[in-house]
Order: sequence, then C-alpha cells, then structure tokens
Amino acid sequence: MSAAFVRQQLIDPKTPPLLSVGIPAWLREKLFSSIFNAVVTLLSVVVLVALIWPAVKFMLIDAVWQGTSRTDCLAETVGRPVGACWPFIAAKFGQFMYGFYPGDQVWRVNLTYAIGVALLVPLMIPRVPYKGVNALLFFGVFPFFAFFLLVGDVFSLPHVETRMWGGLLITLVISFVGVIGSLPIGIVLALGRRSSLPLVRWFCILFIEIWRGVPLITVLFFATYMLPFFLPENWAFDPLARVLLGVVLFAGAYMAEVVRGGLQAIPRGQYEAAMALGLGYWRMMTFVILPQALKLVIPSMVNSFIALFKDTTLVLVVAIFDLLGQLRAAFADPNWATPVTLLTGFAFAGLIYFAISFAISRYALYVERRLSTDLVR
Repeated sequence: MSAAFVRQQLIDPKTPPLLSVGIPAWLREKLFSSIFNAVVTLLSVVVLVALIWPAVKFMLIDAVWQGTSRTDCLAETVGRPVGACWPFIAAKFGQFMYGFYPGDQVWRVNLTYAIGVALLVPLMIPRVPYKGVNALLFFGVFPFFAFFLLVGDVFSLPHVETRMWGGLLITLVISFVGVIGSLPIGIVLALGRRSSLPLVRWFCILFIEIWRGVPLITVLFFATYMLPFFLPENWAFDPLARVLLGVVLFAGAYMAEVVRGGLQAIPRGQYEAAMALGLGYWRMMTFVILPQALKLVIPSMVNSFIALFKDTTLVLVVAIFDLLGQLRAAFADPNWATPVTLLTGFAFAGLIYFAISFAISRYALYVERRLSTDLVR
C-alpha cells in the first residue's frame, strides 16, 4: 500500500515569462540583452542621429526644388537657409547621364540600358527558365550589340565617337567590361599559378605581381599615353578601348588572387574524388572544384567588383569624363555657381554610387545564402 503526500502550502507564484515573440522580444535580444549592449545601442543611435539628421535636413528639408538659375538657390533670394540646390541637378541631368552624347541619339543609350536590364533581371531570378540561353545572350551577344548600337556607323545609325560619351554611361561601361572581363582572366591566372608546369606558373606569378604592384592611375596613364608608342603607326586604337584593356588586366590580377584563395580552401579529398571518377583536369575544375571555390569567395569577389565600380572615377585623369568627371565639369558653369552647388553635386553622385553598390552587395548576400547548401538555415 503506497502512501500519498499532499502539500499543505501553496507553491510560490513564478515570475511572469518575458515576451518571446514580436518587436519587444527582438529588441531585448538583439539590442538590450546586457548593460554593455544597451549602452552601445544608445551610443550608436546618438551617432546615427548626429550624422543622418544634417544630411536629411540639407537634402530634403532645407532643399530648393524648383528654379531656373543660381539666384533661386541663394539664401538672399529664398529668405531662409538653403540646402541642396536640386534645380542644378535637373538642369545638368542629361550631362550627368550621357555626357556629350548627341541629344537626338540618347535613345540609343536608353535602349541599351533597357535591353541590358531585360536580360539581367531574368538571369538573377532563380525560377526563370532557360538560364543557359539567357546567360549566352547577356554575356556573349549583348556586349557586341551594345557596342555597335552606341558607336553607330551601322544600320544607318550616325557614328558617335567615344570621346563624346560620358557621365553614368562611361561609369557603367567601364564597370561592366571590367567585371565581365576580369573574372575569366582571374580564373585562368589562378589556375596557372597553381599549375605544375614551371613556365606557366612563373608567367602567371609575374603577371599578377606586376599588375598588383602598380597603381591603377599609372595603368590608365600607360594605356592612354604610352601604349600607342608600342603599336604600329597605322593602328588606330580608341582611347576608351585602351582604358578598358588596362582596367580588365588590372582587375584580372586582383581577381586571380581571390579565386586562388577559394581554390586553396577546397579539401584535397575533392580533387582525389574527382580523379577517382576518371575526370580529366579541365572537367574536374569545371564541374567539381571551381563551382565550390567560386561559392566560397563570393564576398571577396563582390568586394572587388564594388571597388572596381568606384575606381572608375580615376579615368578623369586621362580626360575621360565619367559621372564624377561630368559633375566636376558642371561646377564650372557660372550660371549655377552657389555656395551649395558643390555639396549638392557630390550628394547626388554619392547617392547613385551608394544605391548601386548597396544593390550589388544585397544581391550577393542573397546568392551566398542560396548557395550555402552545406549550412543549416
């Protein structure tokens, strides 16, 4: 016969549980989980407010939105402190986007942008079919189509010299060609640097170290002013093409080291497994090693792409006016000379560079998460 125990006193009431869902729980877990984290959070908020509020006040609250000349952006005329002079951006917008491209032909630039976006967006969406055809059109056909469309002199299109190009058009052209051209060059150089053939390995090492040891501005000077001396006299090499060649080779050397880091991170067992299946060197690299290596170095690759996109501003030193070059040229217009014109122009350019760079980094994070099949999500 078992004895039963009956408690005579009530159990002490427990502390009510903290909220485990919703915004309060997220704030408590991420921002105020400890005294140190709470102090850091509050200090960060103070710093952000101190930095963001003046920018918002300058670009939005105190900004001038309508006007036709510099007088509309002067404090004496407006009767209050003046922020950004957006009429200056509106007046020079075409110059910032197209440079000195003929006004009646800018539809060719817009058509190039539209076709590029139409081919790029389906390539970025995983569920869209026919990725192989889409990639072939974007990487293989589109560059040549865009070249003939922008340059002209075919299909009754007027010829437009590259010295007339400028603004965001030049920035995107150099960035696009640099990114597309540097990746295959970097892969080949990275494989060559790990080659067992001494001649191939030494050549790749020498190539990479030379290009990495020279500043980009020196490469641009050499490609623009010194390269013609090494070419036959009857060779007419377009200045923009020389700059593109220098940028591609320069970025390819850096990309080679990024890819080599990914190759070194692959375990030896992957190579042995591929060879055990009877795969040759190139099939092993194409189907087994490189897909894994490139997945590992996505952050470094994106970092190099963003750096290349921003480094296009250096082409101004060789008389090629990209977005920032056109911006600086517009500052010389006396019709828009105000105390805030300079700050307005740089704020506008900064927003464009930030928007594009941020979009690239966000999409890269999405791709990285999607390809991280070996990690628990």
